[in-house]
Amino acid sequence: MEVDERPVVGVIMGSDSDLPVMRQAVETLVQFGVPHEVTIASAHRSPDRTHLYAASAIERGLKVIICGAGWAAHLAGVVAASTILPVIGVPLSSSPLSGLDALLATVQMPSGVPVSTMAMNGARNAAILAIQILALSDNGLAEKLRALKTSLAEGIDEKNSGLGMLLGKA
Repeated sequence: MEVDERPVVGVIMGSDSDLPVMRQAVETLVQFGVPHEVTIASAHRSPDRTHLYAASAIERGLKVIICGAGWAAHLAGVVAASTILPVIGVPLSSSPLSGLDALLATVQMPSGVPVSTMAMNGARNAAILAIQILALSDNGLAEKLRALKTSLAEGIDEKNSGLGMLLGKA
């Protein structure tokens, strides 16, 4: 049996300076074994490239697109305007306004052009949301997500059991 390794998640960022944060999304997709592609396209500096990327995403096999951008951060909105795929926006705190401009530009989309917006620099959560969307039709990914949730709960249990020592009550 042949496994289709065509990318199903696109990770797009406005600049290579966004890579340190967006790498978290890529690493999470790798951890879950999700085929993906990564590219740079700017809503402002390369609008034709951005539109072409989004408009051709479905024919390339993508099912979800994650967009990370700082400053004016119109990337996710431009991508969402050019495709019917779910778009997840990651506002980046790279501007003199500490990312507030990116957050507002990403979260305030007009009716009919939704962008799911993560927390500032929330690239890992963007990848997990993309995986959750894919897991609706992929039982293997659903099991991996269940394992992640279990491990998160176990981590809290471990921290809780050590709480007494942290408070000086051994």
